[in-house]
Amino acid sequence: MIILGSLVIIAAIYLMLKRYDSRLVLIGAGLLMAVMAGKPMAALDAFAKEMTSAGLITSVCSVMGFAMVMKYTTCDKHLISLLAGVLKLVRPLLIPGTTIATFVINIALPSAAGCSAAVGAIFIPILMSSGVHPAMAAAAVKSGTFGSMLSPGLMHNGVIAKLANVGIMDVIQNHMVADIVAVVITALSVTILAYVMKEHKGHESDSSVVIEEGFKSNMLYALMPILPVIILVLGATGKVPLLKMGVPHAMLIGAIVSLIVTRSNPAELTKQFFNGMGNGYADILGIIISVGVFVSGMKAMGLVAAFLKAMLNSEGFIKIAAAFGPFLLGMISGSGDAATVAFNESITPHAAQFGISIIDMGSIAALGGTLGRTMSPIAGATIICAGIAGCSPLEVSKRNALGVTIALIAGIFILL
Repeated sequence: MIILGSLVIIAAIYLMLKRYDSRLVLIGAGLLMAVMAGKPMAALDAFAKEMTSAGLITSVCSVMGFAMVMKYTTCDKHLISLLAGVLKLVRPLLIPGTTIATFVINIALPSAAGCSAAVGAIFIPILMSSGVHPAMAAAAVKSGTFGSMLSPGLMHNGVIAKLANVGIMDVIQNHMVADIVAVVITALSVTILAYVMKEHKGHESDSSVVIEEGFKSNMLYALMPILPVIILVLGATGKVPLLKMGVPHAMLIGAIVSLIVTRSNPAELTKQFFNGMGNGYADILGIIISVGVFVSGMKAMGLVAAFLKAMLNSEGFIKIAAAFGPFLLGMISGSGDAATVAFNESITPHAAQFGISIIDMGSIAALGGTLGRTMSPIAGATIICAGIAGCSPLEVSKRNALGVTIALIAGIFILL
């Protein structure tokens, strides 16, 4: 059973590397393993159970609905334009500032690919027009696309919160320092590399900033994308008790305030919010449901128990495995989500056996998977950044690989 199950897992990884739909592969592999173990209903039960993960549904769907509202009202564009204008005035901070600004924007726009498209369309041309090498300009943006770690809508934060039986903001507060240290490291790394390789200036480019002529950023509009995050942080710290609320509440308040500030069409804004919620369920929760089926198949074949036994016999390895397992899979597959959720669903519940808290093990696995995707040459966000810069995705990954790897090592020391 162990050998057969391992072969199914290897086949599943191969198919995902070939860019087959992750949900199809994970559900198919999970069902196959359950059938081989003589427990087909285990996979179907897992499918039904994961469909109604209340905490995850409310958080993920509301955040994605709010993100769609920000796109509709163009508030995301005002925030990006404002930050870009400030950075261009302080040239030495252009490269590290781009990475950190992308990180901050990725909190409000948690999709790495969506954030890369929105931010890259403005920041990459700015960097290139300032003489920065195209691949370095793309790497500066790509190095900040793990700001979603601080987003209440990130699926991993919801999964960890559910496993540890704590609030999502408690999970975010737990790994916040590691995330901030990580982005400082990636920003400094890409900047130092740019100076060492002499790619920080002197490169001619015909690029121009993709902003309409005469476009002026509105401060109120620019504040809207980060308003729910501000509300949640102030509420979680206890500084403003009135603002202590759940993620859906903050997202809905943000959408309502955005409606008032931008004076948008209420009917269309509402439609966009619910469209975003639907997309969130299909694209994000769909992966979580699929992973649940996959893990149920692994459990049915005894793979999880065997893996746990092996790890218990080599406790010194667990910290490395928790971080670098999702990291490597995220790097080679272009998506850290499936690998991270699979690890957290199957191994993290047993964290206490290794002398680690569930929240810490889950956090380092999430950070590992996210950073792995950040340096993957086949990740959607990397391909988008490279396309905007007109260079090879591999050239982008080569320039942020060092910083991302050091950032993960720092995260291990901080969290474990």
